[in-house]
Amino acid sequence: MILKSYKHLVFALFFLCGGWLWAQQDTIVIVDPDAKYFEDQFYFGVNYNVLVGAPKGISQNSFSSGIMGGFIKDFPLNKRRNVGFGLGVGLSINTIYSDLMATKNDNGTISYQEVPEDVDYNRNKLTMHFVEFPLEFRWRSSRAEDYRFWRIYSGIRLQYLFSGGSKFVTDTKRISFSNSDIRDFQYGIYLSFGYNTWNFYAQYNLTNIFEDERYLMDGEPLDINLIKAGLIFYIF
Repeated sequence: MILKSYKHLVFALFFLCGGWLWAQQDTIVIVDPDAKYFEDQFYFGVNYNVLVGAPKGISQNSFSSGIMGGFIKDFPLNKRRNVGFGLGVGLSINTIYSDLMATKNDNGTISYQEVPEDVDYNRNKLTMHFVEFPLEFRWRSSRAEDYRFWRIYSGIRLQYLFSGGSKFVTDTKRISFSNSDIRDFQYGIYLSFGYNTWNFYAQYNLTNIFEDERYLMDGEPLDINLIKAGLIFYIF
């Protein structure tokens, strides 16, 4: 009796599995490559920040880094769709560790100087948070049926500051405040190139970090901008 029931169970399972496989065969759909594809992409990048034009005696220390992420919409220009424009929106954070010390005065103004030699400190940093809008010209070796390809993207990155501040830390105290004199609107030219997901990234900012007519306490102008170099990852 048990053997008979077992045979019935095996037969039922075989029947159900066969029906399921047959149904799967009926639902197989062959999709042709889309000849009008777009290279719309999410991006994520990490970079090292280098100060350019810093006053004499001002130097970087520790590791000044940045991260960015966002989305870029693709606009192909030719029939093969390997040339086009990209327009995006994203966020970025940039941190600069240096011995350029910011001090907020009682009247709300901010003064800058090199950290005095007799002051022992743990870190001194400037942090900037941006909304960014990359606009780029794009070349790639992509085809409709191939998602791994070489690329060269170059353009201009517009950045709007929504938060920026200084922090000075010693063993006994921690001072932090918002910098009202960081330039709100900044922009730079950039280049990214590589294969598939991994790509090298470099950017040269064309604007100063600070507003015009900002000086060290000794009268030297603060005409400082940034070079960024790192990696950017494109994710479909």
